[in-house]
Amino acid sequence: MAGLVFAPPEAKEEILLFLKNLAPGKRIHLGEVSLRVTPELEHLLRQILESLAHGTPVRVVPLEAELTTGEAAAILGVSRPYLVRLLEEGAIPYHKVGTHRRIRGKDLLEYLERSRRQGKDLVNQLTAEAQELGLGY
Repeated sequence: MAGLVFAPPEAKEEILLFLKNLAPGKRIHLGEVSLRVTPELEHLLRQILESLAHGTPVRVVPLEAELTTGEAAAILGVSRPYLVRLLEEGAIPYHKVGTHRRIRGKDLLEYLERSRRQGKDLVNQLTAEAQELGLGY
């Protein structure tokens, strides 16, 4: 599994210029080969390149990839023992290959999305309670 990809700071302007011109129906040329940009490809490239332009590292994980616990923990930004605890608690599906746990990229990303949603819901709930109690501005 490939590591995180960072864009050098000097590439920011070039990336932003590319994004400004990126649109479905246009063609990307590499030497004598070109590729027509579909709406799906435009969306994917935009997500990746916007993150890189703003200094956020990117890692592409195929949905069907089988990740080790170390790779999955790195993607989540948690320790491997914490990830193993999540697996054992059933928070993320996994299977064993011999004695080693493997996590599908799809299952890991679903957990990440579910976790983000729960975090947003909690923040919204706390904000509403604070407003009811008159703790906000």
